[in-house]
Amino acid sequence: MSFFSLKTCTLIEQPVAHEHGFHQLILATSGVTELSIEGRGERITRERGCLIPSTYHHEYLGDGRNRTLVLDVPLAHLPRLSCGDEVQRLFESPRFFTVTPRLQTLAQTLMGEVEASPTLQSEIATLILRTLYLSLHEQALPETQASAERSLYRERLDLARVEAYIDRHLSEAIHVDDLAGLCALSPGHFHACFREATGETPLHFVQRRRLALAQTLLQESDLTLGQIAERIGFCDQGSFSRAYRRTFRHTPSEYRRLAR
Repeated sequence: MSFFSLKTCTLIEQPVAHEHGFHQLILATSGVTELSIEGRGERITRERGCLIPSTYHHEYLGDGRNRTLVLDVPLAHLPRLSCGDEVQRLFESPRFFTVTPRLQTLAQTLMGEVEASPTLQSEIATLILRTLYLSLHEQALPETQASAERSLYRERLDLARVEAYIDRHLSEAIHVDDLAGLCALSPGHFHACFREATGETPLHFVQRRRLALAQTLLQESDLTLGQIAERIGFCDQGSFSRAYRRTFRHTPSEYRRLAR
């Protein structure tokens, strides 16, 4: 019996927003995924992973080219785990973390084992969690690096140009790489500067603009909910309705009835 659900996948180029009743660890061996936890987000890459405690709302958008390792930890199994105390401490709060070269190598090596030997899920998951636990305790951010990162936030962005681009492409997948190119910045530099300048991640900002357009369309057009979902870049009506309700505390149908 496995105490964990461990899988490899490719996160698609569609925005997804949800929460769940189990802890989750996300590592990538290639590609990029924009991920936000309760409005705070970063890019999941080979160098950056994240820990998502149960019930925390999170949103993500993959690049369609990533290879991602997703480890789910059901809460009911924690008391039976030999590393249960370590796991509890890992998931005390949501966090993004630096993936050390040792952990990168381990994730890359075990990626194939996860697919080839599903009966070894518990052993593989335990090894990953223990390695991560030790890695996080060893990590220390040098003050010079912290100062360099803070200096990135002082760079100026062409926010008007970025906002105009986003509004023109709301029905399409919007990538941080494209937004960064508008400002002649690297994607990582752009992400940090954007979050400092606006108080939210690019992913969260795009989601908010999509839903603002949805409100206008609900009030002023006769488009169906499915047509509106497509117009603002959601993969289906259900995803659109759930995101709308989380943001505005009522469904699109309820808003349409009240607005007319």
